[in-house]
Amino acid sequence: MRPKIFTFEPMNNFLNELKWRGMLADVMPGTEEWLSKGPTAGYVGFDPTADSLHVGHLVQIMLLVHLQRAGHTPIALIGGATGMVGDPSGKSQERNLLSAEAIAHNTAAIQKQMESFLDFSSAKLLNNLDWFGSMGFIDFIRDVGKHIPVTYMMAKESVKKRLETGMSFTEFTYQLLQGYDYYHLYSQHHCRLQMGGTDQWGNMTTGTELIRRKAGGEAYAFTTPLITKADGSKFGKTESGNVWLSPEKTSVYDFYQFWLRSSDSDAAKYIRIFTLKSKEEIEALEAQHALAPHDLKLQRALAEDITVRVHGAFGLKMAEKTSDMLFGKATTDELKALSESEILQIFSGVPMFYVAPAEFQSCTELAELLSVKAAVFSSKGEARRMIQAGGVSINQSKVGLNDIPTNSSLIQGKYLLVQKGKKNHHLLIVQNS
Repeated sequence: MRPKIFTFEPMNNFLNELKWRGMLADVMPGTEEWLSKGPTAGYVGFDPTADSLHVGHLVQIMLLVHLQRAGHTPIALIGGATGMVGDPSGKSQERNLLSAEAIAHNTAAIQKQMESFLDFSSAKLLNNLDWFGSMGFIDFIRDVGKHIPVTYMMAKESVKKRLETGMSFTEFTYQLLQGYDYYHLYSQHHCRLQMGGTDQWGNMTTGTELIRRKAGGEAYAFTTPLITKADGSKFGKTESGNVWLSPEKTSVYDFYQFWLRSSDSDAAKYIRIFTLKSKEEIEALEAQHALAPHDLKLQRALAEDITVRVHGAFGLKMAEKTSDMLFGKATTDELKALSESEILQIFSGVPMFYVAPAEFQSCTELAELLSVKAAVFSSKGEARRMIQAGGVSINQSKVGLNDIPTNSSLIQGKYLLVQKGKKNHHLLIVQNS
């Protein structure tokens, strides 16, 4: 079971909470005053461009969590309709359009993930396909398009940046679609606040402008800053791509390690944004971390908190066990004591290679096994050099060129754990693939 994080703190100062956490960028005038008047509803939109959210979405999810804790009503809006168009904001080229079937599949997957973060007895989960699906094109351009001048739309950064490379009419109208989302939520769900990343500012202000022009009403918005790593690289990206919330796309072990490997400065930033720990708790952790940085106390607290929330207590246990097996002081005997199901769970995020039993038994050179039979190394020469340098271990024990594994070396009769250097692990499976 994932922990419930829905403890309410009625009407705390929502924006002040975000400020000290480093989660506030642009704020529309009047927003703070409106929030101080009493409970309101606020929303964040998520286009279902994949069948999982990734860690980049967590910033916006945490906005909804803090909004709910402050006594307001959060609305998670899934873009079942806008996801078919594609948001040009922050993009240098047009997205590939997804089919209606793919959008429906992705929407269902994202809805399930949202349930780990928000209490939907008071929060709302909506899909903009519910109102766009029955709206005709003529109705849209008459009832929505006529209220927003083309010059206003052309002035948006998301449009201006794309004029040189080209932008389709489909993408050009995206800001009207998002603007109408806000208008619909304003009219039907008493929503007065939209939140999102800095790249969404143009779309968000189109929504407030549409509400002003079409309904004569007032609505508000604010953005979160772009989250980057200390080295300036993009947050949420690794060599293999996005870090996803789905264990099918990013293993629980890799998810846990993403946070554990954060630099000290990044961990201090992330723990404010992605956990609900109080300012006092975080400052106490930072003080303890400063006394013994090598213990990674700050990173461990961060990784544990987020992994439990996304993957549950069992997921955290498996991630920690994998880390201990790969980087801790686990012995060969401890490795051999694992059951087959434990091996597959613990090492699910490790690259795996299949070697046919006949090829394994006939192999006469370790370098050949690790390069030709299983592509742990790109060549026998590379394998020999690293083995001679003492950089290869099998089943947690260093090996030499003449140490050729036999059937008795196999864990549960079929597995070999190969370590290449300090961080690269591979699981050899001796069976026909």
